[in-house]
Amino acid sequence: MAKSTQPRAPERDPMLPTASSPIPPPYLDPHPSDSYAVLLVPIRLRRRLHRGCRCGCSAPLLSSLALLALAAFLVWPADPDVSLARLHLTHVSVVARPAVALTISVALKVRVRNPDLFALDYSRLDVAIGYRGAPLGWVTSGGGLVRARAVSYIDADLHLDGISVVEDAIYLLEDLARGSVPFDAVAEVEGHLRFFFLSIPVKGKISCVVHVNPHNQTIVHQDCYPE
Repeated sequence: MAKSTQPRAPERDPMLPTASSPIPPPYLDPHPSDSYAVLLVPIRLRRRLHRGCRCGCSAPLLSSLALLALAAFLVWPADPDVSLARLHLTHVSVVARPAVALTISVALKVRVRNPDLFALDYSRLDVAIGYRGAPLGWVTSGGGLVRARAVSYIDADLHLDGISVVEDAIYLLEDLARGSVPFDAVAEVEGHLRFFFLSIPVKGKISCVVHVNPHNQTIVHQDCYPE
């Protein structure tokens, strides 16, 4: 019996496509093992967007805090500014017998400036006169109202008649001989600011040293400073 002499067909590689299977287009990758590289792009985008949100969200917060601090600085109440607008010496005299005594009459005009955005309701104005740190007397005027960011003038008249000076009698006689007697004048304003539903106490004060010539009833020199 004769053997068949037909050649044997070679074995087919299972990884190669057959004639019946469709051939994938050249732009598609038939191996899915490299598909992880496509996922890196959106991950990087998410990180960049997240960082950008941190910077973008903090800017409105900082702006709001800055505006709030500025509003608190402008609205927060401050003490009124007190200054001595005028000091008129009406009468001053010193007697040495039987005891050293002083008589003085002074007319003052005090300037009060309200720097706040709310009206100032002051209860009183106190003006005190002293000599070398020792109080001689004081006067109190009534209250009033100073509008917001406005200026008001308050008059005060002080009369001291026959005030006995014992401890500083020698210094007073020496100042009288020189023709210049230093007096201490202190003006103080106390009141309240109506800050919405709050009542905030405020106070302004000014101190002056006034040198007076008792012979011609004139003011030689005065020096004032706020406290």
